[in-house]
Amino acid sequence: MTTLNSIGFIGAGMMASALMDGLNTAKIVSPSDITCSDVWPTALERASAKGYNTTTDNAKLTKDSATAVVLAVKPNVIPDICNEIASVESNALIISIAAGVTLGQLESYLPGKRVVRVMPNTPCMVGETAAGFALGKNCNDNDREIVKILFGSVGLAMEVKEYLLDAVTGVSGSGPAYVFQFIEALSDGGVRCGLPRDVATKLAAQTCKGAAEMVLKTGTHPGQLKDGVTSPGGTTIAGIDALEQGGLRATVISAVKATTKRSMQLGGLSSQEIQDKYNL
Repeated sequence: MTTLNSIGFIGAGMMASALMDGLNTAKIVSPSDITCSDVWPTALERASAKGYNTTTDNAKLTKDSATAVVLAVKPNVIPDICNEIASVESNALIISIAAGVTLGQLESYLPGKRVVRVMPNTPCMVGETAAGFALGKNCNDNDREIVKILFGSVGLAMEVKEYLLDAVTGVSGSGPAYVFQFIEALSDGGVRCGLPRDVATKLAAQTCKGAAEMVLKTGTHPGQLKDGVTSPGGTTIAGIDALEQGGLRATVISAVKATTKRSMQLGGLSSQEIQDKYNL
């Protein structure tokens, strides 16, 4: 069984903090096994207060990290960070969560090193991420397990081909924003029908959470679960009829397509290439 030892985080912002806390809460590693670096002293102070080791020396962090180094920084600084650690002798797996930075780019910045690209989402901060990841050409089965353990400590991690990470962005990367909008609209509906705002919002959020858990824990198709609460001529089918008239399904599909296409554009593909290769 794969075990995680010392882990480094270059960048100690919200996503990195959530991962560090997740590993600690799940008792996968102890705080003393985690080291992070950041250019902002406040971020390091917060990390230190939780018992994590802190440094401003990325090369030393990489050298001292036996299992993995997570690059949790903005995409524009990835080349500089990689330049700092490229020549460091370390067997650590390099995991990038920088949006839009390809495996090819990472491998060119870090020749010979094992790299992984991960697309997590913001529910990572509450231990409920939905992450997609792609392995670089030098990775092995143990590296796959490291990623699953690390990101599994804060939710769900699923392996995909790298070209599908744009679609992952469309579904789960940006997906929380769609769900937040739905929760807000569901709450608005409750208020329109007489519920106090705080009651309507809590009921709407818990309803979404509960429905999601049913899909994940039962493994049942969402359509079948929907049918299970839809009685002939009843209240639920009346609501579903209204959603269909409003184009809910088509609108959500269009949102995922638009986000995926935009992710591809940010990755350097032209609109014509996206149309020719992916029909988007």
